[in-house]
Amino acid sequence: MKFKTSDQIATIKPYVPGKPLKEVEREYHISNPVKLASNENPLGFSPRVHDAVNQQMKDMNRYPESSAYILSNKLAGKFHVQPQNMVLGNGSDDIISLLAHGFLNPGDEAVMPLPSFLMYEISVKTAKGVPVMVPLADYATNLEGLVDAISPKTRLIFITNPFNPTGSTITWDEFNEFSQTVPDDVIMVVDEAYIEFVRDDAVYNSLTHPLQDPRIVTLRTFSKAYGLAGFRVGYGIMDAEIAEVLNRIRQPFNVNSLAQVAAAAALDDEVFFTKSIQATHEGLDFLFDALETMGIRCLPTQSNFLMLDLETDATQVFEELLKQGVIVRSMTSYGYDTFIRVNTGTKQENLIFIQALKRVLKR
Repeated sequence: MKFKTSDQIATIKPYVPGKPLKEVEREYHISNPVKLASNENPLGFSPRVHDAVNQQMKDMNRYPESSAYILSNKLAGKFHVQPQNMVLGNGSDDIISLLAHGFLNPGDEAVMPLPSFLMYEISVKTAKGVPVMVPLADYATNLEGLVDAISPKTRLIFITNPFNPTGSTITWDEFNEFSQTVPDDVIMVVDEAYIEFVRDDAVYNSLTHPLQDPRIVTLRTFSKAYGLAGFRVGYGIMDAEIAEVLNRIRQPFNVNSLAQVAAAAALDDEVFFTKSIQATHEGLDFLFDALETMGIRCLPTQSNFLMLDLETDATQVFEELLKQGVIVRSMTSYGYDTFIRVNTGTKQENLIFIQALKRVLKR
């Protein structure tokens, strides 16, 4: 018996994550591979997280607190908002899905860059909405193109700042000019998964003055700078009316107990957080210098990763690096056939990557 799939679902391309370490070990018979493909924190997470999670284990026969009271209040205090402005999610992509299902009727449109985080498109399509794609301009978000794509059916606009995968950014002036041209009934979803790594004060940061514009929904994550990718914790800060809709439709226990205490403990450890950001910046500086010496062009970045043009088949280089135990991300699926994306690792991991790349490219 053949079941008929929803027409919208049938058009969805599955999200393909970076290759897991264990998979590479199995396929290539390699011990201790270096993973620089998923923009993770190579330092791990705060020791306070370990202690908090161990303490929580004794209560794992109980359901989590649905409101994530402690974590929500910590975040509200950090950003000087109220708990009713918070929405917690199983990763920020959970909140992306909630936004699509909460504010899109069948046939409504959501405008987004092309390429961009695939979960924008997937969430819109599963909500029976229509994704409207706007190609990048010189590897950066085409804000003018996003505005031109707005129609009477537009309900959401997705913006990523810094942008993944290119690392480009939107300045305060650029965003302010853009936002003035967006209709009052369109929600601007500002995905700031990498904002903690930004070094340039000119880059727009939506939580410097939160909630001044009720159309802005800010998305952030604990997966990157805080090193909690495996715990899956994201959060959104938004107008209370929007938050009420999302909290009404989210799963009641979408952030598990271990994730809640892990994120709360991570927020309390400013020393580890600062160490992680510093290590990222030092790693980026090392990689830029080493790659420049090799004659490889890198795109500017304000994130914890960089995109580099190998001027040859990126997939082939990706495969050759895998054989040497180095996992990066080929950008072929994004339409950049000669580019790979690499996130910063530890000092040793960064050095291993450069040495492996030199062997592969014979430089």
